[in-house]
This record gives sequence, C-alpha cells and structure tokens, in this order.
Amino acid sequence: MKIAVLPGDGIGPETTRVALAVLAAAGEAHGFAAECTEYPFGGNAIDSHGDPFPTETRAALPHADAVLKGAVGGPKWDTGEIRPEQGLLALRAELKAFANVRPIRMWTEKLVSPLRPELVDGLDMIIIRELTGGLYFGPKELTAETGMDTCRYSVEEVERVARYAFDLARTRRGKVCSVDKQNVLSSSKLWRQVVIERVAPDYPDVELSHQLVDSMAMKLIEQPLAYDVIVTENMFGDILSDLAASISGGIGLAPSSSLGASRPGLYEAIHGSAPDIAGKGIANPTAMILTVAMMLRDLDQRDAADAVEAAAIHCLEHGPQTPDLGGTATTDEVGAAIAALVAKGNA
Repeated sequence: MKIAVLPGDGIGPETTRVALAVLAAAGEAHGFAAECTEYPFGGNAIDSHGDPFPTETRAALPHADAVLKGAVGGPKWDTGEIRPEQGLLALRAELKAFANVRPIRMWTEKLVSPLRPELVDGLDMIIIRELTGGLYFGPKELTAETGMDTCRYSVEEVERVARYAFDLARTRRGKVCSVDKQNVLSSSKLWRQVVIERVAPDYPDVELSHQLVDSMAMKLIEQPLAYDVIVTENMFGDILSDLAASISGGIGLAPSSSLGASRPGLYEAIHGSAPDIAGKGIANPTAMILTVAMMLRDLDQRDAADAVEAAAIHCLEHGPQTPDLGGTATTDEVGAAIAALVAKGNA
C-alpha cells in the first residue's frame, strides 16, 4: 500500500512520526508493506513553497491508497494572506472527501469525562459530517463594513452523505439521527426533505430521528448514549464533533477519516497543532495512532487495525501515558510501547 504522508506543523511531525512507527510494526506483524512518502503541506509548505497545498503534493495524491495528515496551522500564519486552512479545504475538495467520520468512544473506563460516569459508560457513536459543502465552501464577501458567507447545499450533496450514514448504521445499531436547523434555514429545510424523502425509504431497517442543532448540543450532554450514527452538515458537524470528543476523554484522543466515493481517503487526528508544546516531546500520539487503525481498517487490513487499536487502549489503561493524561512519558515512549505491543501480537 502507498501512503502519502503530510506531517503538518507544530506537533504534527512528532505525532505522525510515531504513528508511522506503529504502522511499520503492524506491517511486519501482519505481513504487509506500507510505502510511506512525505510531502509538504500546511504552514511548512507556505514557508517553503508559498502555497499550503503545493503542486507536487497535489500531483502525488492520485497515486496513493491513503493520505495520512498531521495537524496544521499555528499563530505564525494566522495573519497572512495565505493560511494553512486554505490548503486543508482545497485538499478535501481535491480528494472529493465528502464524509468526515469521527468515532466518539470512551476507549477505556480510566479516561476522565466531564460528565458523570453513568452518562458515558459504554459510549460509542459516530458523527458523520458533510465535508465539501455549506458555509465553508459557499460564496463569500468581505468588505470594510460587512462580511457574508453563504450556506448552500444541493440534493446530491445531502443524499450522498446521508446514504453513507445509513449504510454505516446498518453495520452498527441501526439508528441515524439527522441534525439540521430546518425551522430557520432554507439549506436545512432541503437537508431534512432529502433525508426523509430520498434516502430513508431505502432503509426501512434503520430508525431515523431528527434534532435541531441547538437541541442536539444539549442532548449530547444530557444523554449521549442515546445516539448511534449522527449525520449533519459541515459547520454543525465541525462544532458538534468537537463537543462530543470532549465528553469522551478529550480531543487529544479523537481520530477521524474523510472519505469520498473512491480512494484515497484522508486520515487525521482532529486535535490542533499545539505549537506551545511542539518540540518538547510531550504531545500525546494516541489520536494519530488510532487514526492509523481507522486507515488500516479501510484498507482491508482489519486484523492489523484491531491490533493497533487494542495496543493503544492497553496503554491508555496501563501506561505509559503522556502528561496530558497524568503520566510522565514522552511522545516517543508511548509510541514505542504501542508499537512493541503490536509487534508482539499480544495487545
């Protein structure tokens, strides 16, 4: 398999390096080879190429089976005309990655949630965020006096991400909650209409419910165990998935994938580049390692994916752990422990 690696900025290169070591251990233990090639992307690419998504990086993607990306951005580029986030939006569009898949799990009982234990015991949901439409991609205007962003969705955009969510629900507990703001927004009125009329009738075995986005934020805090698969539009999903990650042990443990109709998919931890701790060797690599497990599963290396995930959970339960989880281990020490467990096959 060929993996295009975009190490990113801040702690991105550190956590990506460790995740690649775990990937190599999984390949050796389970009989596959991963050819990993690094390309510039994000803030570092602005510095070296004047473009967060350089031509050489763009040209390499069609030849990859997957794209593994570290966190990008930082204060250094916040005030520039060209920002790393522009490259990220362009990358998603280039890959036609319309479904952002964010698992929300209590990986172990030893993790601390801001909610009472009985509210999150056994938490296991997936948020599907539409990724290529909505406010982030609609027409924009900025003047000295006004700013405008347009939220626009087509039937096709809504239908394809909703079908992805319904198909996924069939492999889980068979429940989909569609989140919108149809009492106010025209784009949400279309969203709900498409889900009800064009998608749900083809899935009589899947239970469909609806929530307004403000109500959904409340429900995620009050009764997160009630949900299986949540599907929503781009900005709503951006906000709700971070909220959900915070109740399941923190955003530092949250993996994700961004998928289209064909390969390559994009795989990334959802935490930021944390420039304040970059280079200190204390960044938690667990989210990137769990992201590698997601990538392996999608690339039909299920045994390897299960081994990587089990090894990461073992270290969350028994150590070593980085300082953000109360431990004293370095980024590399955590990665080495996980890689050793994967190599031994006894995670």
